[in-house]
Amino acid sequence: MELASRAKILSPSLTLSIDSKAKAMKAEGIDVCGFGAGEPDFDTPDHIKAAAMASLDAGFTKYTPSSGIPELRQAIAEKFSTENKLDYKSHQVIVSNGAKHSCYNAILATCEPGDEIIIPAPYWLSYPEMARLVGAEPVIVQTSEENGWKMTPAEFENAMTPRTKMVIINSPGNPTGSVYTREELAALAEVAAEEEIFILSDEIYEKLTYDGAEHVSIGSISPEAFNLTITVNGFSKAYSMTGWRLGYLGAPEAIAKAIDSIQSHSTSNPCSFSQKGGLAALKGDQQAVNDMRAEFDMRRHYMFDRLAQIPNISAVKPLGAFYVLVNISKLSLTSQNFADRLLSKANVAVVPGVAFGDDRTLRFSYATSMDVIKKGLDRFEEFCRTL
Repeated sequence: MELASRAKILSPSLTLSIDSKAKAMKAEGIDVCGFGAGEPDFDTPDHIKAAAMASLDAGFTKYTPSSGIPELRQAIAEKFSTENKLDYKSHQVIVSNGAKHSCYNAILATCEPGDEIIIPAPYWLSYPEMARLVGAEPVIVQTSEENGWKMTPAEFENAMTPRTKMVIINSPGNPTGSVYTREELAALAEVAAEEEIFILSDEIYEKLTYDGAEHVSIGSISPEAFNLTITVNGFSKAYSMTGWRLGYLGAPEAIAKAIDSIQSHSTSNPCSFSQKGGLAALKGDQQAVNDMRAEFDMRRHYMFDRLAQIPNISAVKPLGAFYVLVNISKLSLTSQNFADRLLSKANVAVVPGVAFGDDRTLRFSYATSMDVIKKGLDRFEEFCRTL
């Protein structure tokens, strides 16, 4: 039996495999400190759950329009306008089964075999695999710790070829926590506009920024940028709704129409009652978001300060998301070897940077309790001293 070539070229998700291994060890009674999770450790806010439960009680359990219920699409369009300065109409909004699904739909609708997609590294691990799934070639641009793990316009231009079709911008970023400034985005948008390159802007962590960092949607920079940008967002991170599988995008009209067709033939529609929860998330009290961000900020300060005191490693203080990317290159181990030994010898789970395109690094998530963070960093520091 021969599998399709597209299936054979994919790599399993290292973040999910690390998380699964840590959970299996915990099930055996082992005290594991897990820093691998890419999801908030808070419960979904009560008013969101109540809206979904009310819709279930009302029998809202059938198919919906493939691109989402009209009232949710309208609410997202209003959110784009008021919060992001993006003038998407409701018919340019597509609700999907998660922001990951939105990213894949965007790539599937715009890229094909022979195209190139520029991806700054360290990157969220699914971007290159999505490119390969549609037959496109991921072109990796290695960024530097000295530049805050952000791609410069010069690096963008140097990576471009006549086959370049798209560039992916993730700000705030996973795994780096980097946040591009308005000026940095404007410079990148200008390069993309000169060659009419699509911009996939993944903004799933937009509400998790710190130290006064401003989230800016690259599509709001100029009319030219807006016409090239597909803006992806969702409910998983800001509202702690990872399992609800609800994301969305705004796109130029022709692209939105194509994605609507793709989705109608692939997943039919997003989950009906999840959409009611998403509507409550956008329309309801935002205090829970502020409370979660404040807690993440406290953990961020503690984790970074502790890591900064450990010899032979370094990190850039993140301004967004809930990760710290740690450079371990001075310790002379590959990231996978380091992560494996750390888990087996110290019962601490982190994600090796090779998953994100940078084998010099490890990703620590602070989407876990302060008790776990303190205990895990104690173990990590002791482990580093043995190397």
